[in-house]
Amino acid sequence: MRQDRFLKACRREPVDATPIWLMRQAGRYLPEYREIRSRHGFLEMCKTPELAAEVTLQPVRRFDLDAAILFADILLPLEGMGIGLEFAKNEGPVIHNPVRSAGDVAQLRVIEPERDVPYVLEAVRAVRRELASRVPLIGFSGAPFTLASYLVEGGGSRDYALCKRAMWEDPLAWHELMHKLAVVVERYLKAQVAAGAQAVQVFDSWVGALAPEDYREFVLPHSRYVMESLRGQGVPVIHFANNASTLLELVREAGGDVFGVDWRIDLDEAWRRIGHGVAIQGNLDPAALLAPPEVIEQKARGILERAAGRPGHIFNLGHGILKETPVEHVAALVDSVHRHSRREDARDRA
Repeated sequence: MRQDRFLKACRREPVDATPIWLMRQAGRYLPEYREIRSRHGFLEMCKTPELAAEVTLQPVRRFDLDAAILFADILLPLEGMGIGLEFAKNEGPVIHNPVRSAGDVAQLRVIEPERDVPYVLEAVRAVRRELASRVPLIGFSGAPFTLASYLVEGGGSRDYALCKRAMWEDPLAWHELMHKLAVVVERYLKAQVAAGAQAVQVFDSWVGALAPEDYREFVLPHSRYVMESLRGQGVPVIHFANNASTLLELVREAGGDVFGVDWRIDLDEAWRRIGHGVAIQGNLDPAALLAPPEVIEQKARGILERAAGRPGHIFNLGHGILKETPVEHVAALVDSVHRHSRREDARDRA
């Protein structure tokens, strides 16, 4: 049943235990990842299917996780749009030609995934071949707003002031930018599904910087376009909006099959506001994995108690694993979630 646990939970079907996977589970906290990273640049790893597949599989080999998530970066599709992208040491992503005007928006191309990101699709195929039927593979993309934030800001930001100014000063250009990005996300995710991804997650990592009225006007229509375009693909769509407790009802309106929530709101309260007719994913604070194992177990049990055994809960962090996280603490969390959520009827069958 393990290979079906995650997908069944996405569909709100009964499971033998709560499934768990972790955002950024393939990453810098793993020594085997650091060994590969010491020999290869980050973009080189993303663009080499064999390396991306190997990194994707590392945490699944080490832990009893219920899903794999593809190793890639949300900004990879931007290069095919005509954007100069670099990952500078200790600085993160740098956009060399930021989008600051209607003319800049007009020059952006809409990608053809098989032409512009073939390495991502080949990595999906390679992982699926290796995983066989062990656990499902999750593909992903950044959401239109999060991609736009990098394009306009030129990299990461604390306040997203340039984005906000862009949407307020020239709404027509902003909506044109967001529509192009929505089409890019649609094509990118459909291509991942065609290559073998069995679920997809849309990361709106920085949308929590917006006021509800601005989300409603400048973001929601484009996120809804993505979600509606993915209907009929036959895979669950996870909509993760980070730091978005003030936006939950609007995020629900935008759509999705599963809604990821962060740790800034109790899981049961978030589920009540989103509505119990959908699945929910979350929501341990990633920093909790730096705590002693007994504290990790206590916090995991608290989240499971708030889920109250209702169908449709997928355990995850509220954002990505911190690089300082001890490997043994991840193992303790995975074991704790499965152990404390295992259904009585499943124990009886065992």
